[in-house]
Amino acid sequence: MASSWFVYAIGFLAQLLFSARLIMQWIKSEKTQKIQTPSLFWKLSLQGAVLLFIYGYLRDDMAIMLGQFLVYGGYFRNLQLQGEWGKSGIMFKLYVIALPVLIALYIIFLGRLDWADLVKGDNISTWIIILGIVGQLIYTARFIYQWIHAEKNQESDLPWNFWVISLVGSSLIFIYGLLRYDPVLLAAHFFGGLVYIRNLFIIRKSRK
Repeated sequence: MASSWFVYAIGFLAQLLFSARLIMQWIKSEKTQKIQTPSLFWKLSLQGAVLLFIYGYLRDDMAIMLGQFLVYGGYFRNLQLQGEWGKSGIMFKLYVIALPVLIALYIIFLGRLDWADLVKGDNISTWIIILGIVGQLIYTARFIYQWIHAEKNQESDLPWNFWVISLVGSSLIFIYGLLRYDPVLLAAHFFGGLVYIRNLFIIRKSRK
């Protein structure tokens, strides 16, 4: 097992990327008083998802790994809908395609992945693991909903229900983070919750 400081460093770096996407999206939305979804939002999402998946693996946290695995395709698709994937640099493409493949190969052939450990955790009650998985599934559902919404309208945007689902899922993961003594999840979802609430107010105001 990697040392704790190294594991947390990966987790905080991942959340730093996720926070950067929210801050950027928040600032742009505040300026226009309308929800904005710049392409950088999806690029930072892809990069952060890779690191957070690694963090989940090192923490034996199935909830985190599952969440990042499920939404990865949605990030790609939104970049395509914005016409930005083809414009992305070669290093970015290698990072978000080659690195996940290498991680998967490592886990399959060299890793110590034990599904029993992922389900029961490290001295963690089963109900806490279930809470984390439920929270992560709800939190992940926001991007599945957004993906369907984007395909239907052939436009990449973040509608009202996206932020509602984000707030519900984030609240559950925050509670899960408290129970698992996970500073990465606590910091990320406390800040994220504030942004989700503010975006709901912006949408409500723009509708009026």
